[in-house]
Amino acid sequence: MPEHEVLIVGAGFGGIGAAIALQKAGVDDVVIVDKWDGVGGTWLANTYPGVAVDIPAFIYSYSFEQRSDWSRLFAPGEEIREYAESVVDRYHLRSKLRLGTTITRCDFDPSEDVWRVQTDAGVTYTARYLVPAIGGLERPKLPDIEGIEDFGGTLMHTAMWDHDVDLTGQRVAVIGTGATSLQLVPELAGVVGHLDVYQRTPIWVSPKVDFEVGPLARFVLTQPLVRFGLRAGGTVAAEAGLGGLMTLPAYAGDRLRGAAEARLRRWMGSQVEDPVLREKLIPAYGLGCKRPSMSNTYLRTFNRPDVDLVTDPIERVTATSVVTAGGVEHPIDVLVCATGFNVMAERMTPPFPVVGPDRVDIRDRWHADHYRSYQGVSVPGYPNLFMVTGPYGFVIGSYFWMVEATSAHLARVIASARRRGATNVEIRRRPYAEYVERCERRTSGSFLFTDACAGSNTYYINYQGDAAVLRPSSHAEMWVENRFFPLSNYRYRRMASPAPDVRPTRVRGGTR
Repeated sequence: MPEHEVLIVGAGFGGIGAAIALQKAGVDDVVIVDKWDGVGGTWLANTYPGVAVDIPAFIYSYSFEQRSDWSRLFAPGEEIREYAESVVDRYHLRSKLRLGTTITRCDFDPSEDVWRVQTDAGVTYTARYLVPAIGGLERPKLPDIEGIEDFGGTLMHTAMWDHDVDLTGQRVAVIGTGATSLQLVPELAGVVGHLDVYQRTPIWVSPKVDFEVGPLARFVLTQPLVRFGLRAGGTVAAEAGLGGLMTLPAYAGDRLRGAAEARLRRWMGSQVEDPVLREKLIPAYGLGCKRPSMSNTYLRTFNRPDVDLVTDPIERVTATSVVTAGGVEHPIDVLVCATGFNVMAERMTPPFPVVGPDRVDIRDRWHADHYRSYQGVSVPGYPNLFMVTGPYGFVIGSYFWMVEATSAHLARVIASARRRGATNVEIRRRPYAEYVERCERRTSGSFLFTDACAGSNTYYINYQGDAAVLRPSSHAEMWVENRFFPLSNYRYRRMASPAPDVRPTRVRGGTR
């Protein structure tokens, strides 16, 4: 018997949600391993100034564990992390945590139908089932710029913020203008001496209707029916917006997208005083081609005399400066990379080898055969492996909607294997292939692959030219299909029992 029935990698909201789903299914022998010294995943790692959720907090939370005491509609990062801690305690998961432990390799042992999971401390865990609950925002991506490793000042990525560095009065450069930069740049302006923001691709920005949650609002949020209505409304809004654009044929969403773009262009333009700068900050690609965001302060920050937007390509970094096209040198003291994460990049997901019974690392399999999985959960050839955030698993909207759906999926299969006395469970190739074919057919007809998205540099499309980050479906379809798929879509087998050690007994006339 293995040491544990289930080993979950990651103590973020994906791992916590999977553990709770298993608990509800009667599976209690679970261990959760995480490299950090606390829970919360990306909300533990990302502590840069201004970090906050960009989805209303009453939606960015588990449906079964709502709270009414958020400080703001869009809760700050520290509050989201504290929410993770409270959920761990409420569901008695603290004893299952193995923190400060980095997984280095996972191998499936077909002779015993177990996963052997190695750690950086030289410890090997054995588990019947392996659940990688590693979110997409896991491996920070540094820009591929000549000389960046030779920079003599302070260099940091937003996912590894150094709070010991005093930025007061310093010359600071921020590379990147994505959702993280939208939160960071306004916080730095006025604190640093001078701020250069390097933009390759502008981002669509909408107004952020944010406010403090006062006593009255908190009382209202204590009412279950109110919370249900707000979450339902948020789901419908997400469905009608970006989620709908993924499921509709490209031509069907053109008019809707065009109207929304016109309104946003007018608002974005009203925030920036300089007409030349204004045009640089407004995207030329279509709304929804890459992740948009919200801010009431980001665009106005560029009206300040101590903030410059730099759109010339970066040629190299020296010990003291950033050099742009034409050899223009921009002296700096601190270089901040707000350059995102390696999302389904080449051999980057997961961040350690996961080797199946045929001795093939799943990263090599995905590199050769493209990132694919069944409902974001399972892959043929990798028995007893269930993901929370696998390819074609995430419908645009709240991360929690996907976590609850895929966690329900994997808990249902593991509970079914228990009832059958199976030790080896694997998705059958036919339902897997049918699901992948449907996803690829839908995404190929979406607006992501039209001229509207040319030049967007979106991480929605990976290095293989696939939109495998997203599940092209409605939230309702994701909810239903992850909970009511035929259990016969999986193959269940039981490991043969070892032959007992029976010695022949001599009796009259021979042996037995």
